[in-house]
Amino acid sequence: MGNVFSSETQLSSIKELLKSVADPLDLNASVRLWDGDVIPLGPNVDGRFTIELSGPGVIGSLMRRPSLETLVRLYATGHISFNGGDLIDFTQALKTERSNRARLKKISKMAVFKRTLPFVFAKTNARDLKDEYRDDEVGRVETKRNNKDYIQFHYDVGNDFYKLFLGSEMVYTCAYFKDWNNSLDQAQLDKLDMICRKLRLEPGERMLDIGFGWGGLICHAARHYGVHAHGITLSQTQHDYAKARIDELGLADQVTVEICDYAHHEGQYDKISSIGMSEHIGVANYPRYFSKINSLLRDRGIVLNHAIASRAKASKKLTKVIRPERRFILKYIFPGSELTPVGMTTDFLEKCGFEVHDVESWREHYALTLKYWCKNLSANKDKAIEMVGEERYRLWVAYLAGGSAGFSAGSIKIFQVVATKRAKKGLSGMPPTREHLYRAA
Repeated sequence: MGNVFSSETQLSSIKELLKSVADPLDLNASVRLWDGDVIPLGPNVDGRFTIELSGPGVIGSLMRRPSLETLVRLYATGHISFNGGDLIDFTQALKTERSNRARLKKISKMAVFKRTLPFVFAKTNARDLKDEYRDDEVGRVETKRNNKDYIQFHYDVGNDFYKLFLGSEMVYTCAYFKDWNNSLDQAQLDKLDMICRKLRLEPGERMLDIGFGWGGLICHAARHYGVHAHGITLSQTQHDYAKARIDELGLADQVTVEICDYAHHEGQYDKISSIGMSEHIGVANYPRYFSKINSLLRDRGIVLNHAIASRAKASKKLTKVIRPERRFILKYIFPGSELTPVGMTTDFLEKCGFEVHDVESWREHYALTLKYWCKNLSANKDKAIEMVGEERYRLWVAYLAGGSAGFSAGSIKIFQVVATKRAKKGLSGMPPTREHLYRAA
């Protein structure tokens, strides 16, 4: 019996298995085993891309618990590595014309079981990841939510870390590509301007940006549209960065920022932007969130809600299911975040006293944005590891690459919704066409 689990038997079995699945998988990648042998995963491998396994424990771990969580832990702790390109390159290399289902149908489950049986007791020293959120990462129960803790876990990784991949404007939401060949920096400037156009900003107006990031939008709005802009956030590092930038640009008389929970903010504004903020709120809190925005906005004032969205589900029960990729994001990247179909967002807006005027999908824009970010971060690998450690670097690269793939495939969405406060009956005051969005400045 001991011979069945010997290192020689394990190597022989995994090599036989990989060779048997190469034709049906037909991938442009190879596997480098712990003995140095390289086994191609397709008949036409060009040799550029290699998946490296640290030892038999990798197979054992995946066999005992074949889940995304296991794969992430093995990758983050260095037991699985991807060599020959960044994860965006790997994503492209692993694409084929045939569907995954069609390819997997040609692989015998019994053969896989028999050839992985020698690994049933094999283990790695892969520990629990230190860079994970250790409280209630879902936060569907309001009394268990700690919004400030959630925000700081994600954003207070450090401004210098985000500088490695976001671009010159430090804008951490989907860029807007007027041309698919435009640079990331140009697309982010075009995004800021498009938001200002959709809000129909006018000189002297009061604008509120909820969750202002690093201040790119409020500074752009003040400089180019003459508004008085105020931003609120729960992130200390973002607040400090934005305040320094405001002073550097000489905008202190037009732009102000503060650390404040949206629920406690008071004031009256002509225009309000919520860019990548409502995902942090939790769907159960949407009525409170949009009602609060309504109370802060003058009648006929405009709100723009920019948010990642899930696909609509066939039943209410399915909306509560947390898929493995979402669980990964909640645990390691965005604790407390929750996505909802765009139709639910527009329903909540109308129930809270708004009239919806425009809904626009930016899905393909975000797929390209995330591709740029992933490549930027990968290109700055050494600096990133020095700042946050290899584990967190790998988690973020996986998050950005996976997000790009998800938006490209259409399994996840993003929308901008423009609405006006409708306190009384009558005309909205909005223009008759969208011409104002696209005419030359």
